[in-house]
Amino acid sequence: MLLAIDAGNTNIVFALFDGDDRADRTIRARWRIATDPRRTGDEYAVWLLQLLAIEGVPREDVRRVIIGSVVPRANHNLSVLARRYFGVEPLIAGEGEAGWGIELDVAEPRSLGADRALNAIAAHRRHGGDLIILDFGTATTLDVVDFRGAYKGGIIAPGINLSLEALVSNTAKLPRIAILPPEAASVIGRNTEEQMRIGIFWGYVAMIEGLVARLRAEVGRPAKVIATGGLALLFDQHTDLFDAVDPDLTLHGLAICAERTPS
Repeated sequence: MLLAIDAGNTNIVFALFDGDDRADRTIRARWRIATDPRRTGDEYAVWLLQLLAIEGVPREDVRRVIIGSVVPRANHNLSVLARRYFGVEPLIAGEGEAGWGIELDVAEPRSLGADRALNAIAAHRRHGGDLIILDFGTATTLDVVDFRGAYKGGIIAPGINLSLEALVSNTAKLPRIAILPPEAASVIGRNTEEQMRIGIFWGYVAMIEGLVARLRAEVGRPAKVIATGGLALLFDQHTDLFDAVDPDLTLHGLAICAERTPS
């Protein structure tokens, strides 16, 4: 089995893949833990080995580990987890034999986040053609991948949770609200919470629809829009923007990187 570890700014996702090749590889289980670079390899192991036992998977069945990370300080302890508790040398996505394998047609390829490169790799294989990938994470990113699989660049915007946090933290009287679509069809809010929810939710929908329209115009060819990340399914219910929602895109990118790398 393959253990894929996606270390993001807010959470680290561990996914266990069944199967030895891409024809039958599926995600058997996934687990999420808050990102904390101070967490040691031993602490990860206590938590993860219990979850594997609940799933009925002996640790010896995990024969490969790949790490994709946008949190460099977490990499050492995740690598310790792989070496000490699974007896394998982890692959680091984007490094050495686990290189991206795609063209990064941007001014500073080394500055591209691992999650965005992994999304590009997975989206090209799973969806094909010209693509615009929206990833709703701590930040919301929009990435353009051409029909050959080359990464062409994109956009970084504050994630909706960051936008809401900034609004609440910098005002004296505005309350904390959940990120939910407004209950009423009207965009004229009748109280403070309604007005905040309209501004945050429909303002965010307007932003992504506007940015995608500009990207499509610049690409100049029909481009499919692929959404991923925690809030993709929520937004999918309130816009016809997405051609597909692929919640595990980054994890599948990790699996593809591992597949390309000799055992």
